[in-house]
Amino acid sequence: MPPAAVTNLGYTPPDGGWGWAVVFGAFISIGFSYAFPKSLTIYFKEIQEYFSVSYSEIAWVSSVMLASMYAGGPVSSMLVNRYGSRPVVMVGGLMVSIAMVLASLGTTIIHLYLCVGVIGGFGLAFNLQPALTIIGTYFQVKRPLAIGLAMTGSPVVLSTLAPLNQFFFDSFGWRGSFLVLGAIVLNCCVAGALMRPVNKRVQVKPSDGSPRCEVAREAAAAGVSTPSADPPPEDGPTESKCPSYIYRYIDLSLFRHRGFLIYLVGSVVMFFGFFAPVVFLAPYAKHQGTDEYSAALLLSIFALADMFIRPVTGIIGSSKWVRPRIQYFFSFAVSYNGVCQLLCPLASGYEGLVVYAVFYGLAFGILSALLFEALMDLVGAHRFSSAVGLVTIIECGPVLLGPPISGALVDAFGDYRYMYYVCGMFLLAPGVFLFIMHYYNYKKLDEEQRQSLSLEIRASEEALKLRINQEVETMKCKYELEAAD
Repeated sequence: MPPAAVTNLGYTPPDGGWGWAVVFGAFISIGFSYAFPKSLTIYFKEIQEYFSVSYSEIAWVSSVMLASMYAGGPVSSMLVNRYGSRPVVMVGGLMVSIAMVLASLGTTIIHLYLCVGVIGGFGLAFNLQPALTIIGTYFQVKRPLAIGLAMTGSPVVLSTLAPLNQFFFDSFGWRGSFLVLGAIVLNCCVAGALMRPVNKRVQVKPSDGSPRCEVAREAAAAGVSTPSADPPPEDGPTESKCPSYIYRYIDLSLFRHRGFLIYLVGSVVMFFGFFAPVVFLAPYAKHQGTDEYSAALLLSIFALADMFIRPVTGIIGSSKWVRPRIQYFFSFAVSYNGVCQLLCPLASGYEGLVVYAVFYGLAFGILSALLFEALMDLVGAHRFSSAVGLVTIIECGPVLLGPPISGALVDAFGDYRYMYYVCGMFLLAPGVFLFIMHYYNYKKLDEEQRQSLSLEIRASEEALKLRINQEVETMKCKYELEAAD
């Protein structure tokens, strides 16, 4: 497989410069997208008592918000493809702010579902996908590092919002806190302002004598852009094939892309067991007799390990040994998460849970840092916006149903062990599947690349023969004319 799929970019990403400011903006935007729904759980107990609803009813606020964030992926992708990342992120921050202000005036739990869950969730979707997409336009060689740093925003923002929310709750109650959070989340608009479009100047590398480089050099000299080294996809959308307006902004031909389908199948199964273990970590510790403070400390240990490993994963993913075969690294990360869940019930006592929290935090961080880089590596930066939109809307089902299914297992068996076993299988099985299928995909891509190169060499030889014949005919005609004179 090529080091990275970069077809049809038409320019060389700067891999730095203002791109690091964009990474900082993405750090804030992605941080709020993932941390905001989790941080709101601090207010659930008081809201539950205020509206006289059950815990399951109030828990749906975060679930609906996360599901809306994933379901809004295609809409976000269409807007990014049409208007760019900067305005979409700014509108998303404004939507979440308005949602929190409206929620502070709520009189029923349905009001919170609509404001916090639906409006706020769609606003977070407008923060997540554009931030990831614009990183792909600024970075190529250092892209795994850039995405790893941006994804670190999730644990950092969560660890910052958690104590702040507790302070706001003690000082202003849940209604006043929602107003303050509505102001804080406007920082996403500032983050969006940093995401100015990349300067797409065509830069052609020096010729190495190959036919491909010669074509690029001559085209650049003529002032026209050329396609990249990779052959354009045969199933790419065209005006004749896709006359519909929506087809212009959502690349549905990705459903015929081999690598995309492999990623989609693996990730859909994976998300059934991805979030539930961290949601039930503290309750599981309490079930084993751990006090509330120590149980909460496990989450802090988990977050610290997660925060540490994400940039480290970006550095490893950018190395020359891992980058050309980064899909194997991603498959290992999924499998590693599964093994952690399968071994969790074997942890005895609080010390065992601390060890589990460390290893699980590392596993969760590695997988989170590679989650979107693996997709971008498969489909290329130019198709990533459509790909992430299609993936997230399909994943919203497992994201929404995963924790309730896990909770039902706990209710049915009265024990958390079976929940961790099932989550472990939901992670280990797609990890093995991804490893096998990516091995097959790499072999097929190598074969296709060799065939493409062979065809180009053959076409170049035919063109060279034709040119020689034309020159011979020209010289022969010139010689005959001179002889006649």
